[in-house]
Amino acid sequence: MTIPQANAPQWQQPQPPPKGTRKKHRVFLWVFLGVQLLFLIWLITGIASGSGTPADCGTLDKQSCNDAENVGTAVGVGLIIVLWAVVDVILGITYAVYRLARRP
Repeated sequence: MTIPQANAPQWQQPQPPPKGTRKKHRVFLWVFLGVQLLFLIWLITGIASGSGTPADCGTLDKQSCNDAENVGTAVGVGLIIVLWAVVDVILGITYAVYRLARRP
C-alpha cells in the first residue's frame, strides 16, 4: 500500500539571476593583495640594500663593518616584518567589522 505524497517537493530548474543584479566587486581583496605586494617589495629592497663598502665604516676593520651591516639589515628586516603583521591584523579586524555591519 502506497501513501500519496501531496506535500512532496517539486524540483525546479535553477533560474538565472535577474538582469538588474550587479556582480560583487572584491575591492577589499585587491586592496589586501596590493598591501601584501608593497610589503614584499619593501622587504626585498631592504634585504638587498644591506651592502656597503668598508670605506663607509670609518675606523672599523672590514669584518666588523660587515658584521655591523648584517646586524642593521636584520633589525630593519625584523621591523618590516613586525609592521607587516600589525597592518595585516588591522586589515583583518577592519574586514571583520565591515562584514558584520553588512550582515542582515
